Amino acid sequence: MKPVVVYTDGACSGNPGPGGWAALIQDARDAASERVVSGGERMTTNQRMELTAALEGLRAVAPTRLVPLHSDSAYLINCFRDKWYERWEQNGWRGADKKPVSNRDLCEALLAEARRRHVEWVKVQAHAGDPLNERVDELARKAIPG
Repeated sequence: MKPVVVYTDGACSGNPGPGGWAALIQDARDAASERVVSGGERMTTNQRMELTAALEGLRAVAPTRLVPLHSDSAYLINCFRDKWYERWEQNGWRGADKKPVSNRDLCEALLAEARRRHVEWVKVQAHAGDPLNERVDELARKAIPG
């Protein structure tokens, strides 16, 4: 079965401040197909927007599909590739310093969604000419509440 490709990005104009997120979903069988899910929050951080984009992007894809999820967020991609979420979960959602993990609500929800499907976590370089990454960045910025 061909994968559904998801590109995600979060954008925040301040930290904390208003922020937007977007997920761009394409079916590998039909490159012309494109779905966008996006939104924004008045008081947030860029990390929350990155996690929200990934969470809503995965929710928009059927659980049985292979999902290459592309993001320029090391915070998002490294947490999954290096299995930080699993370690945090085993440690009662506490980090190595024994302090509570920030964004636990989104981390738990994202981990649950990722377990429902096969996700390949792909780190892309920000502003490096990847047209889909540039498009999803633009969508996330447009979603910042005015």
